[in-house]
Amino acid sequence: MITPDTLTPAICTGLTGILCDIDDTLTLHGRLPAASFEALWRLRDAGLRVVPVTGRPAGWVDHIARMWPVDGVVGENGGLWFWMGEQKLERRFLQDADTRAGNREKLADLAQDILRRVPGTALASDQPYRELDVAIDFCEDVDPLGDDAIDAIVAAFRHGGATCKVSSIHVNGWYGAFDKLSGCRRLVAERWGEDLDADRERWLYVGDSANDEPMFAHFPHTVGVANVRAFLPRMQSHPRWIMDREGGHGFADLAALVLERRAASTMRA
Repeated sequence: MITPDTLTPAICTGLTGILCDIDDTLTLHGRLPAASFEALWRLRDAGLRVVPVTGRPAGWVDHIARMWPVDGVVGENGGLWFWMGEQKLERRFLQDADTRAGNREKLADLAQDILRRVPGTALASDQPYRELDVAIDFCEDVDPLGDDAIDAIVAAFRHGGATCKVSSIHVNGWYGAFDKLSGCRRLVAERWGEDLDADRERWLYVGDSANDEPMFAHFPHTVGVANVRAFLPRMQSHPRWIMDREGGHGFADLAALVLERRAASTMRA
């Protein structure tokens, strides 16, 4: 839990920006609360960069980068990164179009094998909008499945030679070497010409599940919304602080805390 002596005014004042997951971090039970969307605006208006980092597909990332109060979006667990330039949307993919197409064919076969092996699973409803990965739904639009089913999906992806990560709703699998952290590095380098590793103390990461682990491991300032506790057994690297409330409400609480402590530090100066 965050207390007054942990996420200090000095830390908050030193922040360049906020990196955050979307599903069950900004959202709650599949919806985007008004409080968390307003929090994005408040953070931006305070001069902080805001970058959602998600397993969601290219189609969603296109919309979010265009329409939300954000400075860029990393999608498909780091395989692509988009941001609004001065006149148009800038779109970047780790893999070229031919590689993506070839991998999608192999992933489609692997996904069908997983659906046969693990009863109750389904392709994620957002699969048609994906460029680099395949997402197997275990609780978004299907009856929630237990840990044994999730473990079976993970094992099948790995048996097929794919990298995979567990989110709060899907298991995502892909071919290639990338994750949320590598995607953020590339976005920050291309968008601002900066080295994320050199500036990692100036960013705060907020997440809720196992696919956020690379971020929890890398950044010194990391926060989980309350529902992250369900995924802690699947992770070796945990967030430094955990909010009292879940999902978007926990994120809104965190944003208010950061802004309050930045303001307090400014007043003392």
